[in-house]
Amino acid sequence: MPKRKKKDSKSKREAATAEAASAAGQAEVVGSEPDARGETAPAESAPAESVAAEVDQSAWLEVEVASLKDQLLRALAETENLRRRSQREREDVVKYAAAPLIKDLVGVVDNLRRAMNSVSGEALEADEHLKTLMTGLEMTETELNAVFEKHHIVKIEPLGERLDPHYHEAMYEIPDPEAASGTVLQVLQPGYRLHGRLLRPAQVGVAKGGPAPAPEPSVEPPAEPPAEPDGDPEPAGGPDPAGGNDEPPPGSTVDTSA
Repeated sequence: MPKRKKKDSKSKREAATAEAASAAGQAEVVGSEPDARGETAPAESAPAESVAAEVDQSAWLEVEVASLKDQLLRALAETENLRRRSQREREDVVKYAAAPLIKDLVGVVDNLRRAMNSVSGEALEADEHLKTLMTGLEMTETELNAVFEKHHIVKIEPLGERLDPHYHEAMYEIPDPEAASGTVLQVLQPGYRLHGRLLRPAQVGVAKGGPAPAPEPSVEPPAEPPAEPDGDPEPAGGPDPAGGNDEPPPGSTVDTSA
């Protein structure tokens, strides 16, 4: 019996403890609700603060994304410029790789032309072997010019053209009143270009002075017609001061009252 009483008392104490805990929980729930003045409890202010923090973080992320995008675009543009510049330099190296060899070769072509010009026409007619040799030299020069044209090597022969300081080198001036000043009258040595780039300027002689420009014809205003005199015209000799001619002109009346 005593043991049963102890168990009953223990169960009663546990039930009382559970009721007290339940009452305390209800009191906390009631206390968390807004009061009559409309004040919000601290339990509802926490979500608002978390939303504001998320908005700030989103704005910061957008700024960071825009900055990274700008850096990426700049890096891509710089890489593209570097690629184009490298490609252009590589193409220039390929196009102008033979420029030193061509500069030395054009001197040989000039000497060939000088040798051909040194032979007169009378000597060619007198010597058949010399004429055959000249034919071979002409064929060699023609083949050289064809090879030059194939590899975009252009010969500069500006005879009769205006002096261009980019492609011509004036060696002296030639007084010629019939040619305009600065006109190329003689070509001492032709020039050459490779793909538009100058290899050697043409050495030329240019005209000095030149004809004076023709004066422009002066335009005179048209002559005005003579003004018609008022009344009867006077005789060619003018009025006679002595009054020697008393005869009235025809059609006039004579005053006889005197």
